[in-house]
Amino acid sequence: MIARRQLLVLAALPAAGHAAPAAATTAAATTATTAAAPAAAEGPAVLRTPALITPRAAGAAMLAVARAGRRLVAAGERGIVRLSDDDGAGWSQARVPVQVSLTALHFADARRGWATGHLGTILRTGDGGANWTLQLHGIDAARRLLAAAADEPARQRAQRLVDEGPDKAFFDLDLAGPRGLAVGAYGLAAETRDEGASWQPVPPARLPNPKGLHLYAARWLGRQLFVAGEQGLLLRSDDGGGSFEPLASPYKGSFFGLLAMRAGSLIAFGLRGHAFRSTDAGASWEKLETGVPASLGAGVQRADGRLLLLAQNGDLLASRDDGRHFERLSAARPLPAAALAACDDGHVVVAGLRGLQRVKTS
Repeated sequence: MIARRQLLVLAALPAAGHAAPAAATTAAATTATTAAAPAAAEGPAVLRTPALITPRAAGAAMLAVARAGRRLVAAGERGIVRLSDDDGAGWSQARVPVQVSLTALHFADARRGWATGHLGTILRTGDGGANWTLQLHGIDAARRLLAAAADEPARQRAQRLVDEGPDKAFFDLDLAGPRGLAVGAYGLAAETRDEGASWQPVPPARLPNPKGLHLYAARWLGRQLFVAGEQGLLLRSDDGGGSFEPLASPYKGSFFGLLAMRAGSLIAFGLRGHAFRSTDAGASWEKLETGVPASLGAGVQRADGRLLLLAQNGDLLASRDDGRHFERLSAARPLPAAALAACDDGHVVVAGLRGLQRVKTS
């Protein structure tokens, strides 16, 4: 079974040396315009090379999909972002200033959104995903941490990040009002306090993660912020991300996602079909019987309240009672799956290593 980390890395092969499709090398195959961004002149070329606009984007590996109002936005390998205004029936391609594989999306409304990716990248859009600008990358983040280091241990940790280069990926992000958090590999984290206008790296000491475990999910539930990761790691912040405390975990395997339900419960899901539900802000957890051995990589709550979890083999699990019971829905076409978003017509769009597909769920 492909774990979430493998799904995110498989689509992250370096674009340098990658042969451009013949159609994309013609004058008609336009590339995105690079917007103002942190300097990356000495870094990997993918940080300053716009994503190709090409018909072959239809078959690209997609690692994230989200709603931006009525629009669907999907993102994946080599900076490819695709847009649909008809519930996934047809797609166009966005303009993106990097060729870095993108791993997660979040939209605050129909126009304002963010994407995270490899090499410590965070991008922003103000027009519903049509055009993107680079806000942060790993080189800039490491240098900021080094400049802000308050003691010798912090300085040494930051210097290691500078020496290693931008080799770490963000895997998820979430925003609520002015505050937001992005999390990723080896404890990588960045925060915003100005509604995503800017992002700052989070010093590793603020997150109780002494092993430097991968952080796969960040989710707001009311005024509390939760983080989940490898080896059953669960963290909670009660002060808007200013500080975090570890939670007693019900599972020692990796959690790949968190879902904040409208009823106030929190669903944590991950390796080998394991899922747990908390109704008291993570103080205690109830094991959910999903009935599947495949790892669970994504989830969404539909407008009608139904919970959908996506297994990485493409199977869907549906619950109408806040996760207490699940019904297994077989995938229309089995595929390594990474993300899903709900449509207005009873379908979902599933993103995976073979692209995007619509799946009927009603």
